[in-house]
Amino acid sequence: MSTATKTPARVYDVESLRAQFPILSRTVHGKPLVYLDNANTTQKPRVVIDRDRKYYEEENANIHRGTHWLSEKATEAYEGGRAKVARFLGAASPKEIVFTRGTTEAINLVASSFSQAFLEAGDEILITGLEHHSNIVPWQLACERTGAKLVVVPITDDGEVPADEFEKRLTPRTKLAAVSHVSNALGTINPVKELIAIAHAVNVPVLVDGAQAAPHLPIDVKDLGCDFYAVSAHKMYGPTGIGALYGKAEWLEKLPPYQGGGDMIASVTFEKTTYNELPWKFEAGTANIAGGIVFGVAVDWLTGVGLAAIAAHEHDLLVHATRTLSAIPGLTIVGRAKEKAAVVSFTLDNVHPHDIGTILDREGIAIRTGQHCAQPVMDRFGIPATARASFGLYNTREEVDALAAGLSKVSEMFG
Repeated sequence: MSTATKTPARVYDVESLRAQFPILSRTVHGKPLVYLDNANTTQKPRVVIDRDRKYYEEENANIHRGTHWLSEKATEAYEGGRAKVARFLGAASPKEIVFTRGTTEAINLVASSFSQAFLEAGDEILITGLEHHSNIVPWQLACERTGAKLVVVPITDDGEVPADEFEKRLTPRTKLAAVSHVSNALGTINPVKELIAIAHAVNVPVLVDGAQAAPHLPIDVKDLGCDFYAVSAHKMYGPTGIGALYGKAEWLEKLPPYQGGGDMIASVTFEKTTYNELPWKFEAGTANIAGGIVFGVAVDWLTGVGLAAIAAHEHDLLVHATRTLSAIPGLTIVGRAKEKAAVVSFTLDNVHPHDIGTILDREGIAIRTGQHCAQPVMDRFGIPATARASFGLYNTREEVDALAAGLSKVSEMFG
């Protein structure tokens, strides 16, 4: 008989994780902070804050263009951050990772460069009815420039994108499909791997808006098969003003530069400019150097916590919140997809979402209210706005209960 014993599963210690976030210990209006606005931006662990400070205190210099020690150290740390993001997303090489200001700029980059090279009048770009404005407006601009047309896959009453409706709208004129991995407004997890396979079957490349997926789900772009994948560091417990575009090397090679300037060039004369190699071809000007370095720290920290463990913890919060909030009279949850991330959008009878948010704030509870940069989603459900509680890896069931108690107060105040 074997004497080997199984390694015990690591316990998800939420209190230990919370202790790493300085802001979570503060009070708001005399109440303990209950931060439930993670789909908007996440809070930052001490390791992220400290690494940002260390760069400016010990390593600050411009990159890629200096022969002195500080420049070499900064360049090494910055490119090390890129390599970490590549590993986190499952890219084949760091050359497939373009640093951007965030998901919005990443999508704009593809929309601008792709339309310049591949779009003409009569062509079509396929998106879904779940998209954030950042995955709508850049494509509208591309269509205006080229005479192409935007085609939208409708969503169901539960807030889902049916694969058959997606497939039905692919035509010989479809040049690219752009879909969100997770809806910021409703939390729907789209079947992106299936949608990518459907699109690829007819030779249509796919961009995935991964802003809301990367903090919550394990991501492997090679497994998904996507051609482009966009993320924002600030939604991944990292700094603001930095994000990444993953692009298959063969696509990035074919796309023209997004902006011109320093660092994206190999040589410049008044007659002709030749461009730099990937990924620097798309990174004009002085980079957000600290951001790239600290982004790498953030993804390593996330990996250390474990994306599968985070997903399980947040799913427990989602189930508890859905059950608890559904019991509140007059409260309607908007978006009941079978596959959801930890987002609960809701309305409360006779109470405007902004009033809900204001009253909850006095209880120390931070949620988001409004259209969530997804006005077409609100229009689809015939509502002006929702209140949205979105959970992160440091939230607890007790905080969900505090939200429910706060909403009960709101109901009492409005009769």
